[in-house]
Amino acid sequence: MNRGKLNYFIDIGLAISFLLVFVTGIFKFPLWKHYFFFVYDSISPRTISAIHDWSGLVMGILVLVHLALHWNWIVAMTKQIFGRKKK
Repeated sequence: MNRGKLNYFIDIGLAISFLLVFVTGIFKFPLWKHYFFFVYDSISPRTISAIHDWSGLVMGILVLVHLALHWNWIVAMTKQIFGRKKK
């Protein structure tokens, strides 16, 4: 698989896992639980927590892979931005 396709699939995975973490986090937020009572009628709080935890773990792993794949770019940009100024 070429690098472009790999980046694409990692970014899609990051987007999906982010959305799952975000939405389940909203459902779990104590002040907002009463707004989402209909969710708890169909999905148990335990299942929501499991989805939240696992998708957060997947997102963390994908972020690490994403950073590893872009490490050379990160280093180059850091040197360019914070490097010594030539006179």
